[in-house]
Amino acid sequence: MLVAEDELIVGYDLCDTVSEAGYVVEGPYDDLSSAMLAYQKNKPDIAILDVQLGDGIVYPLAEQMMAEDVQVIFHSGQITPAQVAERFPSATALSKPCPPAEVIHSVQQAAAHH
Repeated sequence: MLVAEDELIVGYDLCDTVSEAGYVVEGPYDDLSSAMLAYQKNKPDIAILDVQLGDGIVYPLAEQMMAEDVQVIFHSGQITPAQVAERFPSATALSKPCPPAEVIHSVQQAAAHH
């Protein structure tokens, strides 16, 4: 699983939450370029992506991931889940701050779809 999140405290929290649930996590990556590199090196089954990263919007990476059958969970403070759903109807979108239980639930659902 790959986590991209530009607020590092949030990113580390997310990584801790999912690794405690038994998933192997890479990240947190705080910008698009490092997340892209990590993705190209090691394709995950699932990705949790902050919509707004340090160097831009995550949508191009998300589109590439979805095209390659990666389950994407968006995690966003600025953009509402409804706005994400308009663009990516099949993706899960969580708004920040998101309770750990809800993150785990989304990850488990994504894993079940994979």
